[in-house]
Amino acid sequence: MRNHYTHEILPPVEGYDLIGDVHGCAKTLERLLEKLGYRKIRGIYEHPKRRVIFLGDILDRGPRIREAMLIVHGMVQRGSAHMVLGNHEYNAITYFTKALNLQSGEFEYLRPHTAANIRLIAETLEQYAHYPEEWKEILRWLRSVPLFMEFGRPELANLFRVVHACWDHDVVAEHKAMFGDGRFDENFLHQSALNNTPESQATQLLTRGVAFPLPDGAKVVTHDGYVRHTFRTKFWAENAQTYGDLLFQPDPIPQEIASLPIAKHHRDIMVRYGLHEPPLFVGHYWLKGHPAPVTNNIACLDYSAVKYGRLVAYRMDGEQQLHPKKFVWEYVDP
Repeated sequence: MRNHYTHEILPPVEGYDLIGDVHGCAKTLERLLEKLGYRKIRGIYEHPKRRVIFLGDILDRGPRIREAMLIVHGMVQRGSAHMVLGNHEYNAITYFTKALNLQSGEFEYLRPHTAANIRLIAETLEQYAHYPEEWKEILRWLRSVPLFMEFGRPELANLFRVVHACWDHDVVAEHKAMFGDGRFDENFLHQSALNNTPESQATQLLTRGVAFPLPDGAKVVTHDGYVRHTFRTKFWAENAQTYGDLLFQPDPIPQEIASLPIAKHHRDIMVRYGLHEPPLFVGHYWLKGHPAPVTNNIACLDYSAVKYGRLVAYRMDGEQQLHPKKFVWEYVDP
């Protein structure tokens, strides 16, 4: 693996192929890329007229995490792909980054090495166990991956946006005012691991979305055995009245909670992405069923690939109304 990130000069791009959460499904990713018309050139996938945009969460959970990351890293390095940071990549960076605890005087990891956090990254570390230098290089590279991206130009009516979980206009505007785009620096990373900082709010919203706590100690046990005390919500719901109206995840919440009216303090922190804004692409939410837009201008491309679902792409050519026929996918073979 080369340790620099210069792009080669490729032909002008005519369209983009956005791909959802890979989570180590490298073989399925190769089949999907080939279906989309990408071919290996000197070991890296390219297309003569198009580029891939990965929506993050390449790491963790799956059977071929290192192989998937080799594909993605190689494509981004060559310039045949872009990528935004997912919460699993952010977790990996902070899991291996230390900071001085002023109270104890000891250096501690930004992401604590608790049993739950160790479990989440276990497959990744196991698959990189014999490639320690390569893993260090991946961690260095991930610090250069942006939290969000925009493509196209408003005056040409072909603008679209990409983020792993949720587009919050205020957070994006504040971040761009500081950094110019979706990238971040070492200070931002350290501040993001603290409670109630603008940086922690930004990484929470952009990489994890808006999650509401379940009341009175209620919990949900997911299909893969994780215990959650929060649930993921829609950030475009215009007229949601109950918590069930906001639910955006395959795991249900108790009906007595779903039927409750949304409390004012939760309404006050809801994020809204208007139905007349430029198209937005996200991953993160573990959808099931037949891929389709969730609204005319929002597509979620996470269809639970690592849970033997589909690895999904959308073929974007600048349209401002997303079309169901432009989704392409490969099933993950058990």
